[in-house]
Amino acid sequence: MIRGQAIMRWTSDTARREGRTGPRYRCGFSMLELLVTVAIILILTTLYWSPNSGSRQRSLQNSCQKNLQKVYIALDVYANDWGGRFPNVPGAQHSGEALALLVPKYTSDTASFICPGGHDSEPPAGGSLAKHKISYAYYMGRGVDSGQVLMSDKQVDTKAKQAGQQVFSTTGKPPGNNHRKYGGNFLFCDGHVELSPAAAAFPLPLTNGEVLLNP
Repeated sequence: MIRGQAIMRWTSDTARREGRTGPRYRCGFSMLELLVTVAIILILTTLYWSPNSGSRQRSLQNSCQKNLQKVYIALDVYANDWGGRFPNVPGAQHSGEALALLVPKYTSDTASFICPGGHDSEPPAGGSLAKHKISYAYYMGRGVDSGQVLMSDKQVDTKAKQAGQQVFSTTGKPPGNNHRKYGGNFLFCDGHVELSPAAAAFPLPLTNGEVLLNP
């Protein structure tokens, strides 16, 4: 009995010396530390996945390129049926009116006409693009052999542009802000896609009656 009491006193004295008794003793995380850790994780996640972040926009631009390549498949089949010419609707006021010739005969995937980085709503599958706003600009009047840009993200205006001129938003605000201030994609008449900053990296001419139709 005496030996047991001595061991208990020794254990109690040791715990006091090491600060492991009373209200000051604790182990693991406190509730405050846990809440701070969770808050930091939430902030970092929000910053990464925010549409305004550069990393998020790069991911959306990659998805945008895939959309344009899907659209090109329909454009290429159309051109094969029409002597190498892409859709042309005289008097068209916006890109959806011209590209409506693709739906539903050449494609029913209307979601591909909506940029994942923008705010445009998805048209009904197989529905007319002429009655629905899409996300992409279209150079009407070109053929497969032109070597020029065929489609792009929304542009700031419908004018021809020289290399170095602004083609997409520099502020993240409309017009031309599918990818906020991080530039946009160009689909060429041969089917390849290039990413560009807000200032055009190459000339974007309009010749031989060609017109640029913005959404």
